[in-house]
Amino acid sequence: MNLTDYRTLGRSGLIVSPLALGTMTFGNQSWGSSDAVSEQIFNTYLDAGGNFIDTADVYSGGRSEELVGQLIAGRSARDRVVLATKFGFNAEKGNPHAGGNGRKQIYRALEGSLKRLGTDYVDLYWLHVYDMVTPVEEVLHTLGDLVRSGRVRYFGFSDMPAWYAIKAATLAQVRGVPGPVAMQMEYSLVARQIEGEHRPAAREGGLGIVPWSPLAGGFLAGKYRQGEDNGKRGRLSGSNPFSGPFTKFTERNWQILDALRTVAEEIGRPPAQVALAWAVAQPGIASTLIGASKVSQLEDNLAALEINLTPPQLETLNTVSSPGLDFFSAGLRQVVFGGVDVRGWND
Repeated sequence: MNLTDYRTLGRSGLIVSPLALGTMTFGNQSWGSSDAVSEQIFNTYLDAGGNFIDTADVYSGGRSEELVGQLIAGRSARDRVVLATKFGFNAEKGNPHAGGNGRKQIYRALEGSLKRLGTDYVDLYWLHVYDMVTPVEEVLHTLGDLVRSGRVRYFGFSDMPAWYAIKAATLAQVRGVPGPVAMQMEYSLVARQIEGEHRPAAREGGLGIVPWSPLAGGFLAGKYRQGEDNGKRGRLSGSNPFSGPFTKFTERNWQILDALRTVAEEIGRPPAQVALAWAVAQPGIASTLIGASKVSQLEDNLAALEINLTPPQLETLNTVSSPGLDFFSAGLRQVVFGGVDVRGWND
């Protein structure tokens, strides 16, 4: 597999690469990449055949969008690139209409993003985060209006409950209006919670899944060691989205990392590449987000597409990282059908 093994994003006509280039690092001088290095990363990705670029209005205070827009224009690649950006997180403290998913905010956010990106439309507009107050009907109607206006080609949902996404998809289908085509959620060997409800919901609603943080913030790259001082080793040190109750430094995760290292040594590949290869191979995955602050990191990530894990290797990784059985996966179907293993049409 390589970046030109394109596939459609969910039940849509939007065609994307199996790895999407996330640009959270672009324009971030503190822990990301300089403008010059960001350009090298961007060009390396495009030159390898990649076409899916993902940014957001809050990345680097808007600088990521500005830089992405300039790089796309510099390559005359607007028609080739699938350009995705996001709205939802607050950009102005004290102003509730500078964040969330309401109609007023969505229009404000899109106008700002289009200006920074230097384009008159985005190919994929992500609801960045579920705000817990705006009715799904309002979001669906607003984004549908933007699709009809041509300023947005497709839209998707990120970091939201499964019921929210499937309600939007169902309403859109019943009403014959534009609906979401994808969902973006954290998914990796140490974060498989979406398999319980989000993945089945995505399959039912025709949504392609785009995992973020498939390397668990760098934990699955193997640079962290149990029992050692992991401070200043990378993104998982200090204040970040993986701290506190969301820490990756748990006994279970260290066991998963040990198994990952074993498989990686068996095939002579870095743990990060094996972790990415596992994510790409999972059911329902349309494209997997990768990020890099150096060209060498991007090249290592792209090399993951060359890996075809064997059934025993997948079984090893799946077993150690299993999120456990829930009520419906714990043999309930056999109980319902008198001990007979009945398969569904999409099993």
